Amino acid sequence: MTVVALLSVAPVIEDSMAGEVAKAVDALEAYDVTYETNPMGTVIEAETTDELFAAAQAAHDAVDADRVSTVLKIDDKRTRDVDASAKVDVVEEHLGRPATNRES
Repeated sequence: MTVVALLSVAPVIEDSMAGEVAKAVDALEAYDVTYETNPMGTVIEAETTDELFAAAQAAHDAVDADRVSTVLKIDDKRTRDVDASAKVDVVEEHLGRPATNRES
């Protein structure tokens, strides 16, 4: 089984959040997950929800701030194994093109 999630962890501060967000992303390295960070969060793939929740907890705990905002959205497909890139591939098949308007 592959569990796919979107994780967003950020301190609630007025200054740049980049340093604290980097700490959250770095905390994922200690877990058996794959991840890719984008401007809106980090897509994480894990074999189990236990591993996913542990990684998300570590990312949340890594942020050193008085107030931390964490959002976790999970797609737990239990009857078949589909990774995040396969989801994008299917959308691109329907589009007949890459799912971006950015130049490569």
